[in-house]
Formats: sequence, C-alpha cells, structure tokens
Amino acid sequence: MKEKRVTFKSGKATIEGLVYEGASANGVVVTHPHPLYGGSMSNNVVEAMVQIYGDNGYSTLRFNFRGVGRSEGSYGDGIGEREDVIAAVAYLTRLGKTSIDLAGYSFGSWVNAQCKDRLNEIHGMVMVSPPVNFMDFSFFRDCPQLRLVIAGSEDDIAPPAMIREMLPLWNPHAELRVIQGADHFYWGRTEEIGTAIQGLIKTGAGRLNA
Repeated sequence: MKEKRVTFKSGKATIEGLVYEGASANGVVVTHPHPLYGGSMSNNVVEAMVQIYGDNGYSTLRFNFRGVGRSEGSYGDGIGEREDVIAAVAYLTRLGKTSIDLAGYSFGSWVNAQCKDRLNEIHGMVMVSPPVNFMDFSFFRDCPQLRLVIAGSEDDIAPPAMIREMLPLWNPHAELRVIQGADHFYWGRTEEIGTAIQGLIKTGAGRLNA
C-alpha cells in the first residue's frame, strides 16, 4: 500500500498526515502516542495498525498531532488534539468514506475516547494500550463503538488488570486482548496487534450494524 502526504486544517493549524485510499467505503483515523514523549505518526504500532486496515480495503489516515513534525501549533493538553481527530475524520468524510473507525495507541486512544460525544458518525473504535495508569479515563463511559482493547501483559502504563476493571464501564461487550510478554512499546510484537485487529475486521465486529 502506498500512502501520500496530505495536509488538512484543524482550527488555524495546518496538520500533516499520510493517507491511503482504499477501494471500500470504510475509513480509519489512526492516532499516535504522547507528543511530549516522542510520539508521532511514524510510531511502530501506528504503522502496524495502518497496514492491517489498509490490507483490508480501508482508507487510512494517520497524522501528527499539532506541534509534532511539520504539524503547526503546540501541544494542546488533549483538548487541541481532540480537535485534530475531529478534523481528520472530516477529511476522510470529504473523501467519500461513509463508515469511519478510530484506532488509537496510548495517548492517541485517550484523545479518541474524548471524541465519543462529538463524533456520532464513528462506527467502531480500537484502543491499543490506553494509558489508564497514567491518564484519567473517568470521563469515558457507555461507548458502544468500542470493540477491541489490546494491551501487553507486561504493560505498566496500561495494565491489563486495570483495563479489565474499567471495561464494563466503557463497553461490557468489548473484547480485551492481552499479548503475553509484551510491554507498552510492543517491539517485535506488532504483528500480534495486526492479528487481533484482523480478527475483529473479519468477524464484522468492527461495524456497529454487524
């Protein structure tokens, strides 16, 4: 799959991204880890998610949050980044995508969760290592779009035990997939993330109307 460089506006800021246009009406916005800790759209987990969605015919859009890489602006404490996600979804909508998912890794999953009440058109949500031991998820409740949460068994930023306690509040029907031996960074283990997402796509669980 070949992505192309694009820009789109988020408020006054110009955001840089990479888009792949698949043949289907499905699209996904993929968000990256914390900007203040080196997170960017070039992250290994982000790339793995983009690849598996693209291989399944989705249009994909990954982008650098404001203040990262060539994206204008500065770190927005999650609030500005939320606007970036909303702008990214609007970009895919303009491409004609009528069924759009959100897939986020670490900080990206926290930002995506904040968009729940702003994006009624979102059909599915995947979280990889939501940083529940690092950031406040108390606002996140009753999200039928959430289908899959992935975490490493050795992840101390997104401990599976903490996620398991929270999941009934998020969506009791969502699946928690624990990758044994993986920590927060998934070095050498991203293929297993792709396998988990592939299973979700193939069973149709990623679509609300499945």
